[in-house]
Amino acid sequence: MYNMKYVVIICLFLVSFSCKVMTEKQTETNKSALISRFAYSSNKTPIISVHRGGKSIENYPENCLETIKYINDSIPAIYEIDVAKTKDNVLVLMHDNSLNRTSTGEGDITNYTYQELQQINLEDDFGNETTFKIPLFKDVLIWAKTNHVILTIDIKKSVSVNQVVALVKETQAEDVAIIITYDMEQARAAYNASPNLLLSVSARNDKELDWLLHSEIPTENMLAFTGIQLSSEIFYKKLHDLGITCMLGTLGNLDNQAQAKGDYLYQKWVDLGVDVIATDRPFAVAASLNITK
Repeated sequence: MYNMKYVVIICLFLVSFSCKVMTEKQTETNKSALISRFAYSSNKTPIISVHRGGKSIENYPENCLETIKYINDSIPAIYEIDVAKTKDNVLVLMHDNSLNRTSTGEGDITNYTYQELQQINLEDDFGNETTFKIPLFKDVLIWAKTNHVILTIDIKKSVSVNQVVALVKETQAEDVAIIITYDMEQARAAYNASPNLLLSVSARNDKELDWLLHSEIPTENMLAFTGIQLSSEIFYKKLHDLGITCMLGTLGNLDNQAQAKGDYLYQKWVDLGVDVIATDRPFAVAASLNITK
């Protein structure tokens, strides 16, 4: 009787161990390809991240699929997009709560159903009305997956990270989707929603980096957004030594500096340790760094 009991315990242990190994292997298999693709390497070509899917381009509005296609035809880049929610709980691309600045509509986007939004046209940054419509997030994910184009997804306050991750999974777009987070609470929520996705995490200084390193999020899941101001070469090296790729937001002040003083500054910033340049001037950055298709 004792021997039989011992055999049963051993069998249960082996089954449990086998299940654990299978689960770990399955998790490893399901990891986004972006986790290995964005692991730091000193010999990689710099990456251009296009802010809001493309800004300040005449006749091409921000957060517009046609704009992303237009830029993507010319240069290799990844695209930061903003995901908002309509009155009927449909996820679309829109940065502002209000429709006023970027479209022919008025008022908050949450006051409209998706079908009602189809009566509205998008406008470019110069106020020119286009025939382009506010795109479905799902359509953008499908296009990105089909065309192997990477998206970094900025989730607006009205939208839950779980809803975004669910749609990424539904469209099987895990290998082209990076979730943007701005603080530890968001980073934890995104990681818990899908530990297999790459996350853009805020690491602007040693304090924020220390929070990340003491969290449950593996460093391999991190793409470090170091802010919209330059960090020290020492800080970039610290991130690189951890295997973490660095993204600098040149949008705004730094883009303006480059435009005024010379686009050679983009190369200078890459030499400092920047791996990804998030910019409102993708064509200028591409020309400066000689990044071509």
